[in-house]
Amino acid sequence: MSWRKFYRIAQRNKRTRNRAAFIVSNAPEPSEPLQPELDQTLRRIKETLGDSPDVTVRTFPAGREPHIRVAVVYMEGLTNQTFVNDFIERTLRLESVRFDPADAEARKRLYDEIVDNALSVGDSDSVADWDGMLRRLLSGEIVIFVDGYPSAIAGNVRGGERRGIAEPKTEVNVRGPKDSFNESLATNVSLIRRRLRSPNLWLETMGIGAVSETEVALMYLKGIAEDALVEEVRSRLNDIRIDAIIESGNVEELIQDRTLTPFPTVYNTERPDVVVGNLLEGRVAVLVDGTPNTLVLPTTISQFFKAAEDYYQRVEFAVFMRFIRYFSFFLLLVLPSVYIAVTTHHQEMIPTTLAINLLAQREGVPFPAFIEALIMEITFEIMREAGTRMPRAIGQAVSIVGAIVLGQAAVEAGIVTAMMVIIVALTGIASFATPGVTLSNSVRLVRFPLMVAAATFGFFGVIIAMILIVAHVTGLRSFGTPYFAPFAPFRLKHHKDALWRSTLKSMPARSRMSDAYENRPSAGGNGGDGREP
Repeated sequence: MSWRKFYRIAQRNKRTRNRAAFIVSNAPEPSEPLQPELDQTLRRIKETLGDSPDVTVRTFPAGREPHIRVAVVYMEGLTNQTFVNDFIERTLRLESVRFDPADAEARKRLYDEIVDNALSVGDSDSVADWDGMLRRLLSGEIVIFVDGYPSAIAGNVRGGERRGIAEPKTEVNVRGPKDSFNESLATNVSLIRRRLRSPNLWLETMGIGAVSETEVALMYLKGIAEDALVEEVRSRLNDIRIDAIIESGNVEELIQDRTLTPFPTVYNTERPDVVVGNLLEGRVAVLVDGTPNTLVLPTTISQFFKAAEDYYQRVEFAVFMRFIRYFSFFLLLVLPSVYIAVTTHHQEMIPTTLAINLLAQREGVPFPAFIEALIMEITFEIMREAGTRMPRAIGQAVSIVGAIVLGQAAVEAGIVTAMMVIIVALTGIASFATPGVTLSNSVRLVRFPLMVAAATFGFFGVIIAMILIVAHVTGLRSFGTPYFAPFAPFRLKHHKDALWRSTLKSMPARSRMSDAYENRPSAGGNGGDGREP
């Protein structure tokens, strides 16, 4: 047994013991049951919620005289008012029924009658504990209490103001569907089910966040997604201990294999068709209520170069554009470093005519090429960030005008050369050619150490830095799947949809993740949970 395997087994056993101890020590206490006294329950609800004005409490007499009181509680703004009125009207339509309060079984019969009517209206069930009732109430459901009965009826009337379905903002395409996810979890699930009318599309939901109780959904195709993968994703989601989940990025950071890496090991998208395509390949989707960005697991680096439009247009053009993306990614990564290395350490590699022009441009520039590139790159990043944060109506115009004016003024002032402006502009344009925005953001960070290596050691420094980057990327895993697959480990048959795209007839009907990487470790890659020690 090698020392590395022994270390992983030891780490796995240690994590198992710590997880078991954590679960035991943090096991939730059993919630207290609801009290039968209606006035006491309503008063406690108001006190618990700080007597908030958006807590609506309505009481009704049920049945013929003498009446039994019934209370309806819901949160204004989280519910659909039309559904609320319809739910109340059709559920409490019991005027013709007599319930004598003196009868010991009257309240139970009234409760059962309301349950029967509520079930005919919509999705409703009983809730008997205090914490469960509060959770349902704060989720936008309506809660009905019967005076003297220690249980409540919760009905799903969620609604309120929500953003409608619009076109994708970050993944724009010319041909293909124009809808995208929004902040409603129910809407996002329906957009996926509309495209996959299969009984094998399974959905699991859970609440994450001790304070926020954010609803998180796990979707996968039963029989296509590996059971070990689904169990690993479910386990990592259940292991999250945090106060609140605001966006899917919080979940991504907490479940990814490695945190100390600039490369994203979890893919996110706002397009339903992209999620459907990944589900058909055996991947798992994680949807978070309140955000349009859906996580796709596991992830390989080739996913960031694929656009949804590649599968909706002719193969020849799709292959050409995919090569353009890979070439743009290469330019984004090494172009400034190559320029710095050539002009600083390897002038003999430059053609004579071009070398004379570059020397003429640099005659009045007081800074070396590295400082010159650093100034321009940081300036470009500032303009990019300013254009993103400024109001949409003027942000794009200001960023474009600012780039032109500042570039021209810097050249005329002798701070930078015209060639450096061209290099930085080309690098900035190349950063927008990759469909995966998160990968482009990562490379924007990585190129600065590459520039330092080029300024220090020339091409030798660039080559050494590239070797380190490739070694780091090939060592990454995403839920047990090699991040650099199918390039490493190399699988020729799976290059039909990696570096290029083959025709739909030549590609397999279903490309499962388990078939793609036969040597993939079970369930997590490294000792059980997939995370690096």
